[in-house]
Amino acid sequence: MDKNDQQLLQLIYMFHTSAMQGLGKVADPTGKITRNLEYVSQTIDLMEMLLVKTKGNIHEDIEKMITQMISELKLNYVDEKSKSVEQKKEEVKEKVKVKKKTTSKKKTKK
Repeated sequence: MDKNDQQLLQLIYMFHTSAMQGLGKVADPTGKITRNLEYVSQTIDLMEMLLVKTKGNIHEDIEKMITQMISELKLNYVDEKSKSVEQKKEEVKEKVKVKKKTTSKKKTKK
């Protein structure tokens, strides 16, 4: 593997690690676990663009690794996105419950 291949892999690994942090799967350098799905989506797009732009100019094994990393990130992204939607639904349900309780207490007092 030549120096350019190594540097390309290093760049891809940096994107992958950063995206895994954005998914909340890995702690950031400060030790915090955070989620930023918009950032992850952008990172996946960047990795796909690199794959397209390097097509035919990189070794087949490197192309496979990049493709696998992108697939892993996409699967995790979809999973985290669905969790996020479910959390929002639960929050709305809780707010509705609180409103109903508050409304029924007000009606009872009258």
